[in-house]
Amino acid sequence: MPCCATSGAGKSTGRAMNLEPILSADLAIRIHVAAAIASIVLGALVLFRRKGTPTHKAFGRIWAGLMFVTATSAIFINEIRLIGPFSPIHIFVIMTYAGLWEGIREIRRGNVVKHQAAMKSLYLGALLLAGAFTLLPGRRLNQVLFGADAGWAPSLIAIGLVLAVTGLLWWRLLPPRKLAPR
Repeated sequence: MPCCATSGAGKSTGRAMNLEPILSADLAIRIHVAAAIASIVLGALVLFRRKGTPTHKAFGRIWAGLMFVTATSAIFINEIRLIGPFSPIHIFVIMTYAGLWEGIREIRRGNVVKHQAAMKSLYLGALLLAGAFTLLPGRRLNQVLFGADAGWAPSLIAIGLVLAVTGLLWWRLLPPRKLAPR
């Protein structure tokens, strides 16, 4: 498997994925990235495997813990300061805490449908949609994937793909809402 990106003609551009922007970052960022990536992978397993099994419950608990770590570590990432030490993306922290609380509360009440809706919404919104913002130029994950000088084109393509996948998953995973009769 090649380590470097290739041009359309099959020639190597010499550009390998560079983890340095993450590895040299503050501890909160390293924890956040590790927990978020683990949450994406484990969350996909939980969402697409059989529900109600001991494995589902164990993985679900681990996933909820990872989501809590992801959200909590985000509080300490304050590189974009628009509202005091916070930025609009910190709204996802509140959304994550609320989604976790609702999902756990509903399964403890025995309401599987509301539990599933809360957890699916949390996966799609807090991980995939928030993750799309990390692909913008100037962000660390953008630098890791595309290089510091890649410009907007790769970001916009990647963000478009993430949003398209999120939309398809949203449509596939969440039950249709019934409109109230008029």
